[in-house]
Amino acid sequence: MLTRARKRLVAGLVALVAATGAAAVAAPAAHAANGCTVESVYSKAMHRSVPVCIVSAGGGGPKPTLYLLDGLRAPNNNSGWLIETDVARYMNGKGANVAIPFGGGGSFYTDWERADPKLGVNKWETFLTRELPAYMARKHNSDNRRNGVAGLSMSGTSALNLASRHPGFYQAVASYSGYPTVTMPGFNQGIQASVIEMGGNPVNMWGVWPAGQWAANDPFLSANNLAGHHVYVSSGTGVGSKYDTSVNPSSADFDPVKFAQMVPLEVAASTSSQLYIGRLAVVPGVKLTTHITPDGVHWWDYWQNDFKQSWNTTFAPAFF
Repeated sequence: MLTRARKRLVAGLVALVAATGAAAVAAPAAHAANGCTVESVYSKAMHRSVPVCIVSAGGGGPKPTLYLLDGLRAPNNNSGWLIETDVARYMNGKGANVAIPFGGGGSFYTDWERADPKLGVNKWETFLTRELPAYMARKHNSDNRRNGVAGLSMSGTSALNLASRHPGFYQAVASYSGYPTVTMPGFNQGIQASVIEMGGNPVNMWGVWPAGQWAANDPFLSANNLAGHHVYVSSGTGVGSKYDTSVNPSSADFDPVKFAQMVPLEVAASTSSQLYIGRLAVVPGVKLTTHITPDGVHWWDYWQNDFKQSWNTTFAPAFF
């Protein structure tokens, strides 16, 4: 059982780390696609074309489609999933389309209430639930019946939000180190600080908390909408990393800056994810898979492994 003191501490750390420029939630701009083909998809809602790297399932009848979202610092010309992981290559031959949109940094992949001077026009919910699916149906034989969405950190929150707001469109959803307790004290400040860190104004996104569209975009509050759906939720605890000894205070190569960037975010994600898991536990018919590990920090090694596990436990059973 998580104590109230720990909840307050961890939620506060979300805001602290986001405000200080946490790394790990996104990837730097990079070059070529890694296991998929980049196509340009026009968004009438956002008045621009969005590059989308697509793993095509090929011919042979209508196909399911998995939409895979990037983190807070998502670059406009690539995706952290392609830079840091092998998931695109992993999905080749799996019988499902995978669509990995570029960009969306700081947007929470939602429809903003108004244009932002820095982050521009963000109508990602419209793009991901209407415009991109229409393109995938035309060009890649998506049946628009078997759909899934997944994300990490910022977009783990977004994936659960999209699936909850459009339960008739998505049959499966996965969150890796997300923050699905959007309106809870501490976590809402962390979300606002994350948007500010990317140069945006969070008031332009969902209005002034706790009014505006905050409650309408909180997966915790809309969890009942996922009744009968396949859901995967994962996080580490932030206590050490089997991949990186520099975040271990007892290690000779301990890096306090890296520790401050990668550990508190995962502690907060663990708290938020476990609260959300408790909420889902009372929703009828949810096909829930959880993976809360006793170690783990906010980084791609864990998200790559969690993605593969979620494909086998959550997406493939929902699609086939």
